[in-house]
Amino acid sequence: MDKEQVFIQTLYNLILNPNTRDWERKVLIQTKNDIRENTSVKEQLSKLEATLRPLAIRMNLTPDVMDFYLLLTEGFDTQQKYDFSKHAMQDADYQERAVFAGGCFWCMVKPFDSLPGIESVISGYTGGETENPSYLEVKSGKTGHTEAVEIIFDPELISYEELVEIYWQQTDPTDALGQFADRGDSYRPVIYYSDEEERNIAERSKQALQDSGRFDKPIVTKIEPRSEFYPAEDYHQDYYKKNKLHYNLYREGSGRAGFIRRHWGGKK
Repeated sequence: MDKEQVFIQTLYNLILNPNTRDWERKVLIQTKNDIRENTSVKEQLSKLEATLRPLAIRMNLTPDVMDFYLLLTEGFDTQQKYDFSKHAMQDADYQERAVFAGGCFWCMVKPFDSLPGIESVISGYTGGETENPSYLEVKSGKTGHTEAVEIIFDPELISYEELVEIYWQQTDPTDALGQFADRGDSYRPVIYYSDEEERNIAERSKQALQDSGRFDKPIVTKIEPRSEFYPAEDYHQDYYKKNKLHYNLYREGSGRAGFIRRHWGGKK
């Protein structure tokens, strides 16, 4: 299925989706009808993106329509903008990798990205069986994957233990069914370890957090072995840099920012 067909199929699915609001459905149906009468799919989808844009900025779209809007903002531009090479090549001797899942991966990049010792942070999918899954496939819940970030770091400058501590401060470790506004297995919180040393560090840190009394509920974040990590599509990479306004609105609107302020005193 080519990219145009993916857009059209997603459009049809949203029209049939019972969670789509009536006025959203009306706009989508109009686009569907225009596509039938006009051979330029790209032109009609560009018009739809322009119609949805002010509502997306105000976070006034239902989640599935918002996801479709984000696909539209990527459009049909196939030029690669994010440099995936660091994550594709073999690590240097001084480099190590860490993988964390903490809900929407947009919000899991910035807290690590600018720290000393961090070489690169990439959004992607892991933990499932489907090879090279797409965002829509992962979101469907049928791949077994979670949204996650892969971090390449220099352990001489920042330790794995420090990364785990930073990870806790970005998530709700008492919610196993998703994170904040994002629900389902693809948003569950997981620390993925690569060896027994990392597993032990994560387990000790989890127990310390439980014993601290910071949370009234049990700490339910899973600690699981790492599996193949698949980078997400270009438009998901460095989202906080490319879409600052929407990123900040989403981080607040989803409840993540407020939760962090309440439990961690505003630590980022």
